[in-house]
Amino acid sequence: MVDADNNQLGIMPAKEALRLAEERQLDLVEVAPMAKPPVCRIMDFGKFKYEQSKREKEAKKKQRIIQVKEVKLRPRIEDHDYQVKAKNAERFLKDGDKVKVTIMFRGREIVHTQLGHKLLIRLAEDLKDLCTVERQPKLEGKNMIMILAPKNEKQD
Repeated sequence: MVDADNNQLGIMPAKEALRLAEERQLDLVEVAPMAKPPVCRIMDFGKFKYEQSKREKEAKKKQRIIQVKEVKLRPRIEDHDYQVKAKNAERFLKDGDKVKVTIMFRGREIVHTQLGHKLLIRLAEDLKDLCTVERQPKLEGKNMIMILAPKNEKQD
């Protein structure tokens, strides 16, 4: 048995603990039911739930949800278009999002998958300061996909 001020009251029957809680106009809450003997605490349960929900909301504010942004390329992309796509991927990585780079093959381009692979490796090399390759380039149907994850500042 523990009271509202974290003072140990010792082992006592449940009826006596309930009487003590009612005298102090507080609730009797079982904190560790599996312990031998079970541990109970005298507290204002409504206030406890309110403070707990405030802590959870505060923790939720601080967490960042990582999204996966996609950049689509073609195997025969012009240099300027490539630079624009690389800039977009760089911006996504700086924002802390993962980047899924997709090369779409149309028609007979699928025969030359090595061109797409070289392009993905080139993009990974250009962005190596900002990211790590989470998933190596892999052909899936008519698309070749690579996933880049932002580097953590702690790893540098």
